[in-house]
Amino acid sequence: MGNRLSKIYTRTGDDGTTGLGDGSRVRKDSLRVEAYGTVDELNSALGVLLAAPDLPSEVSACLTEVQHELFDMGGELCIPGHTAIKAAHVTRLETALDGFNDPLPQLKEFILPGGGAAAAACHLARAIARRAERRVWTLAAVEPVSAELTNYLNRLSDLLFVVARVLARHAHGTEVLWRHDRAR
Repeated sequence: MGNRLSKIYTRTGDDGTTGLGDGSRVRKDSLRVEAYGTVDELNSALGVLLAAPDLPSEVSACLTEVQHELFDMGGELCIPGHTAIKAAHVTRLETALDGFNDPLPQLKEFILPGGGAAAAACHLARAIARRAERRVWTLAAVEPVSAELTNYLNRLSDLLFVVARVLARHAHGTEVLWRHDRAR
């Protein structure tokens, strides 16, 4: 693959529009741009998480693959009519989720988003995944969107919740539990 971006600025977006992958131009605040922009933000949050020291190798491998898939998802959202995320991607997330969740103790209380730097970063990525899912659903209300996109983001937020639990236990041995009976 040759150089795709020889010049970073083009000034073509100075009018408040951006180009989609099919060559059409839309407003920068369009639902489609908002959806793939939030997926990009999620991918960046995963990059921050993956930069944390001492991540378990199985977590790093899983989330690196997720980053590639999110990049593919961004392409699908950027090119109307293009399909990149398939049911097999959703199944892969479910398998990973089960693998990370099975050894964990059953939750009896809510947990707070924390439990160490990596776990907190993972919780932040989870919250962004939920927002990305909402943005894709908003787009799907007015334009055709593959069901695999919303399914993938739904499973991914579940996976990130479980991975945050794994990372909290890896760093501190347990999660930070919400105390509902604390004095107010």
